[in-house]
Amino acid sequence: MLPTAVDMQPLTDPQFEDISTLVKSICGINLHDGKKELVKARLAKRIRLLGLRDFDEYISYVRADASSAELTAMLDHLSTNLTFFFREMAHFDHLRSVVIPELLHRKRDTAQIRIWSSGCSTGEEPYSLAILLTDTFPELRCWDVKILATDLSTRVLARAREGQYETARVAQMPQSLLTKYFTAEGRGVGRAHRVNDSIRSMVTFARLNLMEGWPMKGPFDVIFCRNVMIYFDKPTQGHLVDRYHDILAPGGVLMVGHSESLTGINHKFRYVCPAVYQK
Repeated sequence: MLPTAVDMQPLTDPQFEDISTLVKSICGINLHDGKKELVKARLAKRIRLLGLRDFDEYISYVRADASSAELTAMLDHLSTNLTFFFREMAHFDHLRSVVIPELLHRKRDTAQIRIWSSGCSTGEEPYSLAILLTDTFPELRCWDVKILATDLSTRVLARAREGQYETARVAQMPQSLLTKYFTAEGRGVGRAHRVNDSIRSMVTFARLNLMEGWPMKGPFDVIFCRNVMIYFDKPTQGHLVDRYHDILAPGGVLMVGHSESLTGINHKFRYVCPAVYQK
C-alpha cells in the first residue's frame, strides 16, 4: 500500500503531548517519547478512515465528540494486547499447587470462588484460568465459581466473547486440553478452535477503565493484573495497587506480570514469590 498524505506527515511534539496528556487523564496510560512512532502509525489509520486531514484535525474531532465513541476507538488502537494461553506458567502452577487448594479448604462453607482478570485482552488469560480450575479440581463443579474478565478495549473484548482462536494461537496448548475444551471449526488455513460453552459460561466479560469507578464490590479471592501496570507511572501504580488491596478478600492474592513488581510502591501486601502478593 502506498503511503498517504497522513502517513507522510510528522507527528509533532505538541500534537504528541496533546494525545499523551489526554490518554493519561482518561485511563492512566503513560505514553512516553518512545511510543511516538507507534502512536503516529496507529492513529494515522483512524485519520484515513475518518477522512480527516491531519493530526490537529483528529485531536479536535476527538475532543468535540460528545458521545466519546472516537475516544474509545482511539484508546482501542493505542492499547497493546499481546497474550496467549497459559502465559507465564509459573502463576498457573502456583494457583494449582497453593492458592486453589487453600481456597478449597478455607471456603468450603460458602463454596464460592471469585477471580478477576483485570486486563484480559482477547480472553486467553481468563479462559486459561477456567480450564485450569475445571481440569485440575473436579470438585469445583459443585461450587459457585465465577471469573470476571475486564479490559479497556471494546475491540479485544468482542474477540474474547467470541472465544474463537486461530490454530496458531492455540499451538502451545497441550493436545489433551485442546481436544477436551475446544471445538475445531473450519479446515486448512481457515481452521480455528472455539472454547467450549462449559468454559465460556464461567467467564463474564465487561469493559472497564481501571482509572474510573469500579461497579463490582468484590471481594475477590484472586486478581490477575499482569503486564498492565507497565503502562502506568509509579503514582498511578500505587493508587491502583491500593484499590486492588481494598477489593480483595482477606488472604486474597494479587498476581502481576513477571516484568513488573511492587518495588518502589508503598503497599500493604505481603510478598509471596516473584510477581505474587497476598493480602
